[in-house]
Amino acid sequence: MNAFELLDIISVGETSKVQFKRELDNQDKIASEMIAFSNSKGGIILFGIEDKTGGIIGLEYEALQKIGNKVATIATELVKPLIYITTEVVIVDTVNGKKNILILYIDEGSSKPYKDNNGAIWIKQSSDKRRVTDNAEILRLFQQNGGLYVDEMVVANTSVDDIDKIKVSEYIQRFQKDSDEIEKIYDNQLYVNLNIVKNKQITLGGLLFFSKNPQHYKPAFCIKAVSFFGNSIGGTEYRDSRDITGTIPDLFSEGMHFFNSNLKHVQAGQNFNSTGKLEISEVALEEILQNALVHRDYTKNAPIRIMIFDDRIEIVSPGCLPNSLTIESIKMGNAAVRNNLLISYCSKLMNYRGFGSGIIRAISLQPNIEFINDVEGEQFIVKIPRTIYSE
Repeated sequence: MNAFELLDIISVGETSKVQFKRELDNQDKIASEMIAFSNSKGGIILFGIEDKTGGIIGLEYEALQKIGNKVATIATELVKPLIYITTEVVIVDTVNGKKNILILYIDEGSSKPYKDNNGAIWIKQSSDKRRVTDNAEILRLFQQNGGLYVDEMVVANTSVDDIDKIKVSEYIQRFQKDSDEIEKIYDNQLYVNLNIVKNKQITLGGLLFFSKNPQHYKPAFCIKAVSFFGNSIGGTEYRDSRDITGTIPDLFSEGMHFFNSNLKHVQAGQNFNSTGKLEISEVALEEILQNALVHRDYTKNAPIRIMIFDDRIEIVSPGCLPNSLTIESIKMGNAAVRNNLLISYCSKLMNYRGFGSGIIRAISLQPNIEFINDVEGEQFIVKIPRTIYSE
């Protein structure tokens, strides 16, 4: 980093990726900052900068060496598991002469959750940090490093009696020629073999694809769909409002039906008596909705939201992009698996093309799609403008 880049960063102030420290006066506090960055998206700590004002104080040679040694010790002894850091000294010109600033770089960790010697887990929240105590948040940290698939965990108080045997039979017939032979297997063993059941309880993936009533146990795992008058989410009047429930294939089918019922159809050169094409590419909507259902973060107890406004539609999924994916990378077809079991079921029960190829296909058919990875709000938003306004 050069001096001009550093001055630009300092001028903006502290953020979720930048912290100022006049000096290293408390090792435990620095450890918690390192942990928060490692559990979040990484960041830098600038030593020699006044915390509250952003004033450039600078560090003498002896202080640079002392802090450099201390941060190395903190990273290996006060952070569990240990993290790897890098440091750099940048000299900046000020009205009071040249000042040395020590930059400590902390990458996003690959072994989350990181914790201190007391077992406390910290994450960034805007320019500050906070301690994580909620079990769902801790699960998300495990999930982010690929060490945990939430859809493979069991749902409390469920049993094989909650399974819809017809749905399981339909699933088997999709990929197994000798389905009659397979169905002769004792039901419980079959459910275990298909990862629908573990320890006599249904997995989350099994619940979302094969249960009689998924929302009985997970009421928030549904779709809230609203077609508003106007263009504001604060509007109190709407054309249509539905709570869509059922398995993931049910949610997908009914979600597409909501789009077809509330968006305009245009003739586009078709026969006058035809229903016409949907004003927004139907295939693009299928890809986006399917991805929302299969790739959302199921550690977050929240529904998917479909909102139709006069000038746009929005599809909001709980959870931001996983495993360091970015908007740019998904547009290039890159993918990271968050829900391994759901993808396995979806590939056989739905017209699933895969996360990467599906996004590329949606963009090719509907180039004006806007993707928003809302890290602070922990949600992923897809917006598509409407060129034909509702009456």
